[in-house]
Amino acid sequence: MTTDLLMLVLACLLAFIHSAIYSTVVLRQLGIAYNAGPRDENLQPAGMAGRLRRAHVNFLETFPLFAAAVLVAHVTGSADATTALASQVYVIFRVLYLPAYVSGIAYLRTAIWFVATGAILLILWQSVF
Repeated sequence: MTTDLLMLVLACLLAFIHSAIYSTVVLRQLGIAYNAGPRDENLQPAGMAGRLRRAHVNFLETFPLFAAAVLVAHVTGSADATTALASQVYVIFRVLYLPAYVSGIAYLRTAIWFVATGAILLILWQSVF
């Protein structure tokens, strides 16, 4: 398995980790009855639970782009050391994003997001040019 594809697998696992952490904290905040029910009240988690939710949603917004970029690199035969490094950067910085967001470190969180997103763009660039 190439590094790019391994990073794609690890990013999939990271999605599950995001979901598990978020779900655990929200369950404590909103209660099992709300979590198991139809959620008609549309309660919004607050504080750390809210930040975990937003970090999870943000991950889910960037992950499909990362997955598509890695797959395009492989389909076009463009996967190389550059795409491997970029895919590692994406995963590492998305791992760093969660604690930065939860901690409320605004500018650091934004910088981390830009690096991870830049890694996706680099993979796509490598695939096209």
